[in-house]
Amino acid sequence: MTAPTVTVAELLDAFPSLAPYARTATLLKPSTGSPAPYESSVGGPPLWPGDEPWPRCRQPHLVYVREKLTDAEREAWQAVERNRRARHRPGDPHVLTAAEVETQSRIMDGGSLDAVAWERVRLVPEPVSGDGPAMVPVLQLLARDAPALEWPPGTDLLQLLWCPQDHAEPEGQPRYWGPAVELRHRASAEIGAPAGVPPVPGGAKEVYLPAPCRLDPVEVLDLPEQDELPEELYESVEEWAGERGTDYNRVLGCLPGWKAGGWPSWHLTDFTPLDCRCGARMRLLLTLDSGGDPGLGVGRYGELRVFRCPEDPDHPVRLNIQ
Repeated sequence: MTAPTVTVAELLDAFPSLAPYARTATLLKPSTGSPAPYESSVGGPPLWPGDEPWPRCRQPHLVYVREKLTDAEREAWQAVERNRRARHRPGDPHVLTAAEVETQSRIMDGGSLDAVAWERVRLVPEPVSGDGPAMVPVLQLLARDAPALEWPPGTDLLQLLWCPQDHAEPEGQPRYWGPAVELRHRASAEIGAPAGVPPVPGGAKEVYLPAPCRLDPVEVLDLPEQDELPEELYESVEEWAGERGTDYNRVLGCLPGWKAGGWPSWHLTDFTPLDCRCGARMRLLLTLDSGGDPGLGVGRYGELRVFRCPEDPDHPVRLNIQ
């Protein structure tokens, strides 16, 4: 991230109308270490009650399957390719007609073609067997390290676990593809001897297994991106920051990295506000980033964000990868 030549405080002094949009966030700043169960951590041993079973993933996992094309499908595909080559002229793009695109899309059925084996390769949901694999502890956060978060009454411990496999739209998560996530809020003082960490389930994706890291939390002010500000205000703020050698986005606003609270960035897609089932606009709770010392890789090496209902923290969270 580019070092800013101006601060958020200076920006707010210059634009008082921006102040209502400022949110306190905590940059978690994970770094390789050996955290203890009583510490905030990424990938560390969680403070988990010894008499409480580990949650298990019972939702279908995505697995690759290979399906031999039928003779009719192979001939239809080859006919499209013959027609494309026959009409192609040097310098022209290799354009398919709408009917040819529909034919190949139907044959692929959301997958890709292995033209050597003439097989369709697809990711399909496969039900888990038995009780399902144990979830993997990813993030543990104590209230003392992120006091600006809205903590449910009587709790001071937030734990995030996930299944280290890909899932297509797990229950309650439309338009989401990634690890299935579960959250726990607890009172740390009520936990006696912590349980041991469960073994990593077989077949886990390495990019979903975080390396143990300690946190070095820093409280900051975070500001929203363009689509969550009045147009004239955003244009003025962006121009003011640019004149001083600072990019507003991802430097002064929508700060990247592991983060508790603050504002989400929509740098890969259009702005996509997420609403709770109760109708309330959800707020960013956590951002989990790819790369760095934890060594995770979500989406296309992006950020997994967890959104929470501001009206009732017991309502289901929403997940989004950017």
